[in-house]
Amino acid sequence: MTLLAGRERERSLLRHAHGSPEAELVAIYGRRRVGKTFLVREHFAAELCFELVGAYEVPLDQQLGNFAAALAAARKSAKVTPPRDWPDAFRQLAAYLEKVLKGGKKRVVFFDELPWLASRRSGFLPAFEHFWNGWAVKQRGLVVVVCGSAASWMIEHLVAARGGLHNRVTRRIRLEPFTLGETEAYLQQRRITLTRYQLLELYIALGGVPHYLKQLERGESAAQSIDRLCFSPDGMLRDEFGKLYASLFEHPERHEHVVRTLAKKRYGMTRNELIAATGITSGGSATRLIDELDESGFVTRLPQFGLETKDMVCRLTDEYSLFYLSFIEPGRGRGGWLSRRGSPAWRAWSGYAFEGVCVKHAQRLKRALGIEAVETLESAWKSPGAQVDLLVDRKDQTINLCELKFSEGEFVIDKRYAAELKAKRDVFRRETKTKKAVLLTFVTTHGVRDNEHRRELVDKELTMDALF
Repeated sequence: MTLLAGRERERSLLRHAHGSPEAELVAIYGRRRVGKTFLVREHFAAELCFELVGAYEVPLDQQLGNFAAALAAARKSAKVTPPRDWPDAFRQLAAYLEKVLKGGKKRVVFFDELPWLASRRSGFLPAFEHFWNGWAVKQRGLVVVVCGSAASWMIEHLVAARGGLHNRVTRRIRLEPFTLGETEAYLQQRRITLTRYQLLELYIALGGVPHYLKQLERGESAAQSIDRLCFSPDGMLRDEFGKLYASLFEHPERHEHVVRTLAKKRYGMTRNELIAATGITSGGSATRLIDELDESGFVTRLPQFGLETKDMVCRLTDEYSLFYLSFIEPGRGRGGWLSRRGSPAWRAWSGYAFEGVCVKHAQRLKRALGIEAVETLESAWKSPGAQVDLLVDRKDQTINLCELKFSEGEFVIDKRYAAELKAKRDVFRRETKTKKAVLLTFVTTHGVRDNEHRRELVDKELTMDALF
């Protein structure tokens, strides 16, 4: 029985690659510890005939030695003489695969952490290009899977390559952290039972990174798990932040600087605002840096309603990064998490983090609203007098203005907030001059308490269950 939880889209792509009548080159990329290696090994357990894992910052002769050991393991032989260079290595690999492929069954070759194999002056990429273009592409029974955590490297050198690998990748998978629904399924598979509120509390702190979730222990509450993993002296996530960015980017300090800047801005920043605040170079380098953070899943870019693409808002939506910068880094030596839960700082952070989760789960919200098949554009909107974190502009002449509220119990609309809601709706209608129906839509953890203000103002209401 497979141990994979969720990943239905990714597994479907891998099934199609396996069933293809042609040779397939599949590129998989995603952040550190998101489960890339596990996905490939588990899905192709019966077909995997060769696997090589790149080592970080080791000499070429050591990488070639690792190749020889991997080939010996695949051939079930005692020893393989290390190749002189990567062209020699791929000749050895092709000779082995010719024998394996004679059986007529589809076989899978897996290169893990490819950016570490293809370091500067290693000669790996030209040799791999020649291997694929000159031999592998003609092997109809072959699937070659390449994996890497550095999303920007994988895109530049493989997915959008301009040289010998141009348009050679047949399928690409950007492996993202689990959704809330996948997180629930994964933990249930591990016999860890939490309420959906506790799952959400856990998710807004750690996100859906499988390796983080794997550290949870049965019988702990969400708050206990966060306390142990993030605040105990030997907690796995206490020092994960620096390792995370260093593993993904060649100059991680620049990416960290942008992330730290965005963490201070609840409503996000436009590209120009970000450049002004960080001092990063305007032009191509700034665009590339933001693209890399976006492609790696750390930031989400939302258009602003009625404005051009250049005015898109960047928001920090990586849950762990936001939690680390809000609590772990500033809180060293100040006690654990259990004593901080419920504080004003906790309420402010949890509200912002919940908004980010809702933005990333917009498709789930559309499904719950019954508009999954309707063409929509999700955006943000702000003016001097009002702010909307998530707006769903629909082709059926309707706009959902979404209020996203995290609370431990039912959310209460009091007289003051009711006045703010009316003003926000009126300002939006007046400033955008929209002729569409405008629906105030609440997404809360436990619903909105019934009172006169709710009955007057709330057009549609969803609870956290819609996010699962």
